[in-house]
Amino acid sequence: MSRGHAPQFSASDLLQEISFEDIDGFSADDLAAAFAAFRRSATIIAADGQEQRSAVPPPPSLIAIAQRALQGVDDPAQFFRRWFQPRRIKAKGFVTAYYEVEVEARLSPEPGFVTPVLSRPLDLVKLNEAPLSLPSGEKLTSARRQADGALVPYPDRRAIEEEGAAPSAHPLAYVRDPVELFLIQVQGSARLRLPDGGVMALTYAGRNGWPYTSVGRLLIERGLVNRADMTLDLMKETLRRLGAGPGEAGRRIMQENRSYVFFEIDRSEARAIGPIGGQGAPLTPFRSLAVDRSIWCYGLPFWVAARIPWQSEAEIDFRRLMIAQDTGSAIIGPARGDLFFGAGEAAGRRAGDIRHAAEMIVLLPNEVGDGP
Repeated sequence: MSRGHAPQFSASDLLQEISFEDIDGFSADDLAAAFAAFRRSATIIAADGQEQRSAVPPPPSLIAIAQRALQGVDDPAQFFRRWFQPRRIKAKGFVTAYYEVEVEARLSPEPGFVTPVLSRPLDLVKLNEAPLSLPSGEKLTSARRQADGALVPYPDRRAIEEEGAAPSAHPLAYVRDPVELFLIQVQGSARLRLPDGGVMALTYAGRNGWPYTSVGRLLIERGLVNRADMTLDLMKETLRRLGAGPGEAGRRIMQENRSYVFFEIDRSEARAIGPIGGQGAPLTPFRSLAVDRSIWCYGLPFWVAARIPWQSEAEIDFRRLMIAQDTGSAIIGPARGDLFFGAGEAAGRRAGDIRHAAEMIVLLPNEVGDGP
């Protein structure tokens, strides 16, 4: 069997060669569900499709495997065993979880719904291949293109919110308050419930390029929330208690995260399946994984093993084959993962409790033609 393609990062000594028999629970997993998620990635990989947020490019072996997956597979377990080689990531693993927000919204402002969800500005340019370096040492992944073609830093969250510094962005809808908007931006997508019973899907359309700062971490560091008590609901409650209006303390803390996310209305067939991840594929609950896109390519399968409260408040085993289909500004490191839990309030409650150690095993692609 081939040793598989090494990931495109220098710390290859972090990977330990193992066999599928070494993966506790692999044979008991629903690998047909994992394969269904992989096929959604395969569609994009095989077609060299456009990614929402660019990542390490897939190696030729993964492209060939994606093409084979689209031809149909009788035995998903045999498919993964034949075309991939497991490697245990020896770095300390850590997982969080995220979900798709569902919130009430209006298409025009009215009392109680005055916070706009903004579209992508016309002058926003992605700089993933050549970030804009600042004298401070910060690197911006997006910038503003001026009329003369020059690139300058895009205004940060505070300027956009208080000064209207993204004038070419237009409101797509209005939500209750800046805390609700902030949550949507952190999650990267949302389902907006309208008064007539309709639902409008938002998909990530870009960000201003400033580095992400964890507001939850700021609340803990300043003694406003105990680390052991931190949940998504408590974070929202605390920010609202501190005040989310202009100049109020909660608003100022949120503005310390200078990153600002823009959206688009998405009525595509794929979006009807689920929110669109960084790869451009619809996400599958408990099968889609966000990874560090500077290290891993989309479409790689990862085995994640942890004891987490994913079904109730009790911590139980989570042992599943996940597919790398998303990324996030806070997802940094070879063994850092973010588990997609689905949509709605219940998923949000469970996702907000996940901050746990985990074992992560990556399945690297074999050369097509290799295998047992």
